[in-house]
Amino acid sequence: MAQSGNGPKQHRLSLPATADAIAELEPGSVVYLDGIVYTAREGVYQRVLGDNQALPVDNLAALTNANFHCSPAAAPDGAGGYTVGGVTATASFRFSKWMADWLDLTGTKIVIGKGGMPRQDYQNILAPRGAVYLTTVGYGTGALLGRGVTGVEAVHWLDDLGIAQAMWLFQVENFGPFIVDSDLAGNSLFAQQGDAINKNIASLYDGLKEPALHRYGETDDRKNEVI
Repeated sequence: MAQSGNGPKQHRLSLPATADAIAELEPGSVVYLDGIVYTAREGVYQRVLGDNQALPVDNLAALTNANFHCSPAAAPDGAGGYTVGGVTATASFRFSKWMADWLDLTGTKIVIGKGGMPRQDYQNILAPRGAVYLTTVGYGTGALLGRGVTGVEAVHWLDDLGIAQAMWLFQVENFGPFIVDSDLAGNSLFAQQGDAINKNIASLYDGLKEPALHRYGETDDRKNEVI
């Protein structure tokens, strides 16, 4: 379901999201999610892809196709479940080396995090697999997003990996807001805005002397930047 009017277009998606719903997402639009969102980051990726352990969820794609890179603030509720006070996004570019294999294995179509992915990942990994990237809105939004978590469907490997790295399956309602960073054509809002900024950034160095020692960071060569 999409809403338009003043401001960016808004979408509310039921999970697992359909291919048609994902195809409607444009960079800069806003998304809210209903259903189940799962968390997986380096601990889970290493266990499954590096150590060849089986996924703890049978047919994950039938349940959800949205992977949130986050660290939840969760605690036992005394009744056998968990209370989730917040879900803080973590930087997704750190997981680039796992993304292709993970999407192939799980059928994930929505990746959520902060900071974006390398430009080539949108074009070579996400888009060819019918996947998009959503980013959190600003910093310090963990408590805001936590309001959209209505329960915990399950948690796996909690004792082994700890709260931040365990695989959580959250029941969510009106979960967001998230901004669409990348679309199915591999376009990226982060990359577009970076290009606009970098277009004239070289002029900031005009008239400056060459760095004296050429230590790390003392250069105007921007070819080897990290995100």
